[in-house]
Amino acid sequence: MRIRRLVGEPMLHFLLIGIALFGAYRWVAPSDSGGRRIVITPGVVDDLVTQHVAARGREPSTTELNHLIESYVRDEILYREGVRLGLERDDIVVKRRVRQKIEMIAEEDASLGAPTDADLATYLEANQARFVQPAILTFEQTLSGAPLTLLPHQMTRTPADLVARDFGASFAAALETVKLGEWVGPIDSSFGAHYVRVSGRTPSVTPPLGAVRDHVVREWENERRQRARNDAYARMRGEYQVSIETALTTERR
Repeated sequence: MRIRRLVGEPMLHFLLIGIALFGAYRWVAPSDSGGRRIVITPGVVDDLVTQHVAARGREPSTTELNHLIESYVRDEILYREGVRLGLERDDIVVKRRVRQKIEMIAEEDASLGAPTDADLATYLEANQARFVQPAILTFEQTLSGAPLTLLPHQMTRTPADLVARDFGASFAAALETVKLGEWVGPIDSSFGAHYVRVSGRTPSVTPPLGAVRDHVVREWENERRQRARNDAYARMRGEYQVSIETALTTERR
């Protein structure tokens, strides 16, 4: 009974699979360490199990794990053979993927530590335009010399950026400065000349950090990642010499 329980242990299965794979590859290439030896480390197995759990919601069976390992070996062999034949050269997809991995490494190196409130407050102060809350406008309008069709006659408590989307930026900007409660115009938009009466207006304002903290954190982290990528590239670029073998022209013929 003890032997039967031992045989049923998953860890024993993993160990036997590892021994079998190790023996197989030793037999295929017992002394070749120049790119034809594939080692399935515990870390590789852990990654395969983690990926399976993420995809299936459970750990793989012994048979499934064996298939995962064999699939990994197949991918590794085909990749190495492709590299040996030079198939990765001048392949824009491969180059893009490698570049993305290098940039991810640079980002991870710079991602230690969350921003402090002081960091975020400084960032908010330096980038107010990104977080400013637009003016809120309530107004009536009529299009001079043309029947009103698609445009609303009245808009209530509408953010100025949405007014700019519908009527144009210059029209929205004018509504932020005209006198309240009086018909004024003409004010031009992409549709023509309007007469407008603004009855309510809340000016644009830069919100306090507490009101936009999540947004500021996202922007701060995005900028840190971009800066890390740029800094890493600048360091690597300094180690290369670039020679341009043909003359560059300003025109293509």
